[in-house]
Amino acid sequence: MSHPPLARDHIDAPHREAALGDLRLESGETIVDYRQAFVTHGTPNADRSNAILVCPALTATHHRLDFLIGAGRALDPARWFVVVADPIGNGLSTSPSNSVAQPGMRFPRFALRDMVAAQHRLLTEHLGVERLHAVVGASMGGMQALQWAVSQPRVMDRIVAMTPMARTAPWAVLVTQAGRACLQADPAWNGDGFTSRPERGWRAYTGLMSALLMRTPEAVASLGDADAVHRWFDGLVDQQAAIGFDAHDYLYQSWAYERHDVGRTPGFGGDTRAALAAISARALLLAPPLDLFNPAGEARSAAAAIPAASFVEIPSQQGHLAATSTSADDAAFLDREISAFLA
Repeated sequence: MSHPPLARDHIDAPHREAALGDLRLESGETIVDYRQAFVTHGTPNADRSNAILVCPALTATHHRLDFLIGAGRALDPARWFVVVADPIGNGLSTSPSNSVAQPGMRFPRFALRDMVAAQHRLLTEHLGVERLHAVVGASMGGMQALQWAVSQPRVMDRIVAMTPMARTAPWAVLVTQAGRACLQADPAWNGDGFTSRPERGWRAYTGLMSALLMRTPEAVASLGDADAVHRWFDGLVDQQAAIGFDAHDYLYQSWAYERHDVGRTPGFGGDTRAALAAISARALLLAPPLDLFNPAGEARSAAAAIPAASFVEIPSQQGHLAATSTSADDAAFLDREISAFLA
């Protein structure tokens, strides 16, 4: 996709791209001519020990945690060298929507561990960063942060994982499957790809994913009467359409999302708790009381299994959107908690 329109709290940093060549996946397949998109904020210090990697969420770009970046904020570029790496399949890094060699449904399926492997190559081969102060992410980004701590236990000192899961919960699997069903019910789906943008499918997807499952009943209680709710929803559909995320990209990222389990990292034999228990980095996990996408109990359970972890509840009624700038109070709370932890 082309870069989505900048929102009010986005930072317009120069877009960069690292050509990694063929990217071998854990499945044995290969993404041909893989290009890793990223942005940076700040400058590396002399020994490059001030680097922090930020991992975006499902369908998100490098702007996902911009609300934490800036002077005096948790990810202050005056102190940290912040690297934000677009994940495989988000339309900026190589994806089904932009691959010349493997377009659409010809693209190989990938995993979150493949995202981590590509990010590691970006850091070591292109940016000269061998060690990280921290890995930070929310939702799928938080899941990548946990995977980083399992896959590369000696690389980072800390991880911050907001609304994460160490192993995708059955509920979240149902959510992503329902999202795909919305898109694939559109006439543009021919059983082997989309022939055009599935407009009706995206409207249904937005109703499920963006209007309902990202929020809570309390979060939308102030919208007003039925007419006001309909107008709000139409505006949300227009907003999502302007972003222009590709339906093929959603299929592939959601497949990676729903099949994630840190226990499947080589050496752990599918034992999720053993993988978490092997994490040596200090960890901060955060989640709201209620999350209708990634169940909040998953973050609590993961934190309990990590030796040097703490769990903090985000005092929010926003649900999954608690780890965003939707609420100024939530954003300020996260900034304070993460600032203290990184320091």
